[in-house]
Formats: sequence, structure tokens, C-alpha cells
Amino acid sequence: MSITSTAAAGTPVCRPSVSRGGRRSRCAVRAQAAGDGGAAADGASSEQKSLEIMRKFSEQYARRSSTFFCSDKSVTAVVIKGLADHKDQLGAPLCPCRHYDDKAAEAAQGFWNCPCVPMRERKECHCMLFLTPDNDFAGEDQAISLEEIKEATSKY
Repeated sequence: MSITSTAAAGTPVCRPSVSRGGRRSRCAVRAQAAGDGGAAADGASSEQKSLEIMRKFSEQYARRSSTFFCSDKSVTAVVIKGLADHKDQLGAPLCPCRHYDDKAAEAAQGFWNCPCVPMRERKECHCMLFLTPDNDFAGEDQAISLEEIKEATSKY
């Protein structure tokens, strides 16, 4: 699948292509932040969009992996904001909780792109974004609102 252009919400934004198995791939539907109107030309709208996309991804992945957000929602908010910032800057949601000598090279390599390999293989999230139920810091939520993220990260 290859992205060809941006489009209004609910409109496919890819060219169908044939995968290795001979089947056509499905087109993705681009998520759209509320009130965006599909014309995210300025940086603030783009940042808002990335934040909403990473919020939705985090909620969906938590449900799919049977993990939970930290009981301190500010931890969750800061990590999601960091992922969104890296997605904007690097084109990939590179783990924001690690030090890198070359962030662009690490993002291209993919090992630490969320969900990172340790999370996918062993359910070990260094960032404390996705916590197993037996973790002492695990909360009961698999959802966080955009408002909660904005409120928690406005201090930084």
C-alpha cells in the first residue's frame, strides 16, 4: 500500500497494490482530528493530528494486547505526546523514553518504534505506557482523552 495524497476523513488515501500473496491490499482510512477539516497545513494542526492518532493507537493497542495504562495518567499522557512528537519529527513513533545518539537512524531501524520489539515479544514496555495487569503501576484504564493529554503535557 502506498499513500498518494491526503483526503477528507473517511476517504481512502492509498493506491491498491498487490501483496506478495497475490491479494490486493486494503486501503487505510486516514484518521482526522476533530475540527480539522482535512486541511492541516500549519504545524499546530499537524501536531494535533499526530497526537490524536497516537492516542487512538495507544488505546487500541492496550485493548488488543490486554495491557493497561499507568495509574498515574500523566505518565501515559507524556509518553503519548513524546510518540506524537517523534512521529512528526522522524516519521515514526520512536520510543521517547530512551536516549539515542542518532534518532533518525534508530527510527529507520525500527527496533524502538512503538510498539517496540520488547513490547511485542515479551510485553515489556520501558515507558510504562502498556502495563500488564500484574504490574504494581497498572491502572484500570485502556483509554485517555485528548483533554487529559493536553492538560498533563501543557506544563512541559
